[in-house]
Amino acid sequence: MSTPPTEGRSGRKSFVLRLDPAVHQALVEWAAADLRSLNSQIELLLRESLRKAGRLPTGLTPPRRPGRPPSS
Repeated sequence: MSTPPTEGRSGRKSFVLRLDPAVHQALVEWAAADLRSLNSQIELLLRESLRKAGRLPTGLTPPRRPGRPPSS
């Protein structure tokens, strides 16, 4: 039985993703090189794939820029 996706405080969906350990490590290293979190890197790659396939939904919020958020 699978657990349904949940929404966090930001309104974003949360779910479990199972990856091959080598794929996970490659994504972690790529994200670090781009100054992104692993989650942000995966979302960026998914959005790019959707855009290339012509399936990117309209009205999306833009992805966060890489690096640390500006200090208040």
